[in-house]
Amino acid sequence: MQSVYIIGDSISVHYAPFLKKYLKGFLECLHREEEAEAALRNLDLPAGANAGDSSRVLEFLQAHRQHGGIDTDFLLLNCGLHDIRTDPVTGRKKTPVQVYVANLRAIIDTVVSMGRPRLIWMRTTPCDEAVHNKVRQPALEFYRYAADVLAWNEAADAVMSERGIPSIDLHTFTANLATGAELYCDHVHFPEHIREKQAAFIAGWLSRHAVA
Repeated sequence: MQSVYIIGDSISVHYAPFLKKYLKGFLECLHREEEAEAALRNLDLPAGANAGDSSRVLEFLQAHRQHGGIDTDFLLLNCGLHDIRTDPVTGRKKTPVQVYVANLRAIIDTVVSMGRPRLIWMRTTPCDEAVHNKVRQPALEFYRYAADVLAWNEAADAVMSERGIPSIDLHTFTANLATGAELYCDHVHFPEHIREKQAAFIAGWLSRHAVA
């Protein structure tokens, strides 16, 4: 059976168990399960299975390439929510969009150089900035803006189109499910019934477009 390996932020940590269930018999789902506990301790900080921003993802992939690559058929990848983290005082982004684009191109080159995995991009999910940016330190030391999610997604779309990388539009799917408190369980994460729907959507895409 073919396999898919998930690299993403805390959103992917949440939907991964449901995705594994829905892909049973189609694809083996690999999602750094042994590192999920570390990620769940603080969903807002990259740790364990929460890969963080595009620079961290690139470093992770480059390290794996040096040790023979990742043994999988498909690499389901997202980064973005940690890239748009914004300093509340200076307005500075964690990863300016031009650096984000350069990182994505380097990520694609790194995966291609591994030879085997086929890269599939996952568009970044929405955030509730009205709630997010009311959370004060020390709980959160950064803001996020919905407009940045759209802008960084558009930048990623251009890179993926340029390089012929297929994309799963989890952003639009998620945004269409509900709004406000009905969609989110906090400032950027989703309740279990939304996570399960996200997983079903992804599994449907993979079963149609990825499974030989």
